[in-house]
Amino acid sequence: MAHDTTKAGTVNWVDRERIDIEHEYALRDWSKKLGVTHWEVKAAVRKVGPVAKDVARALGSNARLDG
Repeated sequence: MAHDTTKAGTVNWVDRERIDIEHEYALRDWSKKLGVTHWEVKAAVRKVGPVAKDVARALGSNARLDG
């Protein structure tokens, strides 16, 4: 099933655990949530992988990833 880009902020359980850097809307949402630029998110994902907790840790982000 394709991602629905019209419903910003509505993610399924997989999207909350893994960061998708291939879709601009997902990258925009993660950038906002983590409080960094989309370039920083992309670099962190390439360095540590797509698991949101690992990316947040690599960025030193205090963002809440459980909600």
